[in-house]
Amino acid sequence: MGSPMLACDYLNCSMRHATTMTLPTDLTTWRKSERTRLLAQRTAIGAAQHAAWNAAITEALLQGFPSLASMVVSFYWPFKGEFDPRFAIHGWRSQGARVVLPVVLEKSAPLQFRQWWPGVKTSAGVYGLPVPEGTAILQPDAALIPPIGFDSRGYRLGYGGGYFDRTLACLSPQPLKIGVAHELSRIDTIRPHRHDIPMDFIVSEAGIHLVRGSSLERATDLIEVHQRIDALQRERGLPRLPVL
Repeated sequence: MGSPMLACDYLNCSMRHATTMTLPTDLTTWRKSERTRLLAQRTAIGAAQHAAWNAAITEALLQGFPSLASMVVSFYWPFKGEFDPRFAIHGWRSQGARVVLPVVLEKSAPLQFRQWWPGVKTSAGVYGLPVPEGTAILQPDAALIPPIGFDSRGYRLGYGGGYFDRTLACLSPQPLKIGVAHELSRIDTIRPHRHDIPMDFIVSEAGIHLVRGSSLERATDLIEVHQRIDALQRERGLPRLPVL
């Protein structure tokens, strides 16, 4: 069944980070405006263009992150024009990966991750997205995370609930954090606050970008990507347990 994050761990972690999630009024207003603009821009993409970008991102993920086939990988059900990760997930699953979907337990609490596979029983969760029922609760070694916007330092602009930042703050060791988005979601800065957590990688149709220090750098080749992944895995002790 794997090792669940206990309810008390969620509660304690949530309490520790609750005070860091309050943003200044002007920043909250600005981010709300940016979300509206970026979402409108993303949902206006034509079907053919969206499919072409999806194919490019899927190829980059499978070529750049082969080690995810031996990990527990968190993904998401696509929503409002997001990149569709299910084709990449199928590729990793076919090689042995276990995959999980995030579950909102309650407002201001970290996410829980439940194992998913095709045909598993699900119920409708937040936004009507599928939530696996009665499956193992696992901590992800790698997480595909869909930003509404991302910036030149690798920070992501989410939907505003703070769920991923709150969850990442509670996970130890940190998973490989892989933001997946279209290039039109790129902005100069999200004006990061102290609780915001940058990605390790941003993958778009333009390629794989590494987050190093305070900069986002496009990888020159797959060797560079694989070396960065290997270094992060050694540093964080990933994967936590061998995938059976």
